[in-house]
Amino acid sequence: MTKSDISDIKQLLSKPKQIVVVPHKNPDGDAIGSSLAMYHYLIAKGHDVSVIAPNDYPEFLKWIPGESDIIIFESNVKAAKDLIDKAELIFTLDFNALHRTGDMEIPLVEAKATKILIDHHQQPDNYAKYIYSDVTICSTCQMVYHFLEMLDDKPSIDSKIATCLYVGIMTDTGSFRFASTTATTHRVIADLIDKGAANADIHSSVYDNNSHDRLQLLGVALNNLRVVPELHTAYISLSQRELNKHNFTKGDTEGIVNYGLSIKGVKFAAIFIEHKQEGIIKISLRSKDNFDVNEFAREHFDGGGHINASGGRSNHSLSETITKFVSILPQYSKALKE
Repeated sequence: MTKSDISDIKQLLSKPKQIVVVPHKNPDGDAIGSSLAMYHYLIAKGHDVSVIAPNDYPEFLKWIPGESDIIIFESNVKAAKDLIDKAELIFTLDFNALHRTGDMEIPLVEAKATKILIDHHQQPDNYAKYIYSDVTICSTCQMVYHFLEMLDDKPSIDSKIATCLYVGIMTDTGSFRFASTTATTHRVIADLIDKGAANADIHSSVYDNNSHDRLQLLGVALNNLRVVPELHTAYISLSQRELNKHNFTKGDTEGIVNYGLSIKGVKFAAIFIEHKQEGIIKISLRSKDNFDVNEFAREHFDGGGHINASGGRSNHSLSETITKFVSILPQYSKALKE
């Protein structure tokens, strides 16, 4: 984002405006955290702000300051469309292509509002007037922090904003253990703690509220874990029947793919989750070192994301999808054995 862009945005925000903030479909901690941080910041500046999420999000995020004010598009379509139509400014956070918002795509495409994109995923679409894209930064929440720095308004970060930003950085870095966690990330986190983010309480709120059903489902997933040792790959599958048996709710499979990646010698891990209602298999991919799962997902499973963390989908059955995945692996033999 150029100095001229920042100057323009400062001018845009200098007077009260109707603003909508949008995360991606199936929002995670970084999407909700960055959206609510921006919401609190803009509200404090006197703007009329609405956060509109395409659909619902996991229970472990339903404590973040301002969460109860989020409008869910799929259950409030008319009201949400009206807000989008009336918006003068739209922030799109933690995604880089409007199709990532599902049924919100068309209203957003048709919106006359000036759009601002803040995101760290690869290959952003050119739909926004102002684009802040940096794939080297661990999370959109860290980018929002730097965005406020660019606006010369870091002092406006209060405990609510700090808490929201901490959530997104923590969840998108695997509690600061992924390679994307830099020295700068730690300095940002230190400042957020100084500004009121209660780090231990935040960690507990996100990670220490497992239901018995969720742990039982984890047991099923680990029992379904398979390893392809010669290709340093592990994969997990969960059928709709297994999800139903353990009363699956949104967020229950969060992080399970990382168990495959934690196996000694494994460089590439995947989880395949059956979604009968949508008629798809949802796929999450993780990797170590330089194995590019973003490229893998784009090439084979209509997806994308980051080099070491991406997602995709398949319209085939669960067994057919797994068979396809295993059959593709030998093409990447050299990269997986390096």
